[in-house]
Amino acid sequence: MKPNLLSDKNVIITAAITGGAHGKWANPNLPITPEEQAQDALECYEAGATVCHIHVRGEDGWSTPDLKYYNKTVKLIKEKCPIITQIGNGIGIRLEQGVKVSKTGKRYGQAFKFATLDQRLNLLNIYPQPDMFTINAGTFEFRTVTRGMKTAFIFDNPLDFNKKYIKTCKELGTGIEIEVYDTAHIANIMDLVDMGVFEKEEKLHFSLVLGIQGGAPATVSNLIHMVEQLPEGSTWQVVTISKFHLRTTVIAMCMGGNIRTGLEDTIYYQKSELVKSNAQLVKRMVRIARELGREPANIDEAKELLGLKK
Repeated sequence: MKPNLLSDKNVIITAAITGGAHGKWANPNLPITPEEQAQDALECYEAGATVCHIHVRGEDGWSTPDLKYYNKTVKLIKEKCPIITQIGNGIGIRLEQGVKVSKTGKRYGQAFKFATLDQRLNLLNIYPQPDMFTINAGTFEFRTVTRGMKTAFIFDNPLDFNKKYIKTCKELGTGIEIEVYDTAHIANIMDLVDMGVFEKEEKLHFSLVLGIQGGAPATVSNLIHMVEQLPEGSTWQVVTISKFHLRTTVIAMCMGGNIRTGLEDTIYYQKSELVKSNAQLVKRMVRIARELGREPANIDEAKELLGLKK
């Protein structure tokens, strides 16, 4: 599909409030507990966001696959406001202790661990049921820095896993957000369309993720190229991290796309200034969208654009 520089369609603003990697050591304003996340979701909704992208943390502050944290977080958010709840299916990084065993049987050492495919599939059992789940459209080496340590892992998203995940989402009646990290991942989705996993005329919603090491770099040419690979009738948003976040997000709005912001994607409001809250980031995007002649979509408009149940 072609970018539309003159689009005046309302823009869906997603708030990715926590993420699956950095914690309060990176920014003390990151919401960790279910109560903190529910309050942030409410403030983002009041600021103009219509989708809340969710990762949860355990008691130790690290990502967890434990559904009790997901259940509580989704429940509290739904009680606070009508924002669309969306679960990130990568779950995130954990720092586990005692990963080695000495000759005397004593456990020692630490290592980063990542969620298994079974743990990720189990997210489909969250109750109350969220409005949307994400899928990640291809396997690649995901490289990042956590607490000053360089980390690299194979982010495993095999075709059969995605087929099963999508099939179950359809049975549940939830929406699906498709995260793609390069153009090969878009081709993977079109293969799923050819297989009938997605229907030919089905409205697909893509997140174009830029700036993750191992995926497509955050450049204007990459963004334009990825948009042009999308099937007609799709909706799309850009997800860009760190120093590229603000400018690439604004470019996406100028191109007619939707956008995501939040402390998952950037811990800085501007150079050397930490973000005070997720709502602060949402308010900035609402202001810029209106300057560009695009109003933030409300809940009903967002659900219609995303093909969700009202």
